[in-house]
Amino acid sequence: MISHKSLIRTSTVLWVIWGLVHAFAGIMTITQDIPNAIAGIADGVDPSILQMSYPDAVGGILGQHGWNLLWFGVATTIGGVFMWRGSVTSIFVTAMIGGLADIGYFLFMDLGGFVNFVPGTVMTLICASAIVLSFVAHYRFRDE
Repeated sequence: MISHKSLIRTSTVLWVIWGLVHAFAGIMTITQDIPNAIAGIADGVDPSILQMSYPDAVGGILGQHGWNLLWFGVATTIGGVFMWRGSVTSIFVTAMIGGLADIGYFLFMDLGGFVNFVPGTVMTLICASAIVLSFVAHYRFRDE
């Protein structure tokens, strides 16, 4: 039988992967010019149709989006470390931060058809798996 520790550690590894990928995506979004940042986010769209002049406000919106990717990537990575160390609170906080971020991605990017399966949809599957594994570990083994 799979142990509580194995489930939590697997969830932790998934959160750290998810967090690092999102922190990196945040840095890339902040540092790239507008057309390349948009093409990096909406990787299922032909990049040539995104090559145009954008208002400065779009750059501001992308900067904010990149910052959000960065902070919730860092937060979920830190949450994963605390989960590894046995923090029950981090299970719920990490699931809330990463889960809510990925719900928005799924609704507006995946269902919109703007992204490729890899890496975006895979990251959503990693997020969902991390949440399920940690919740199963918590609720199944909390009385032991």
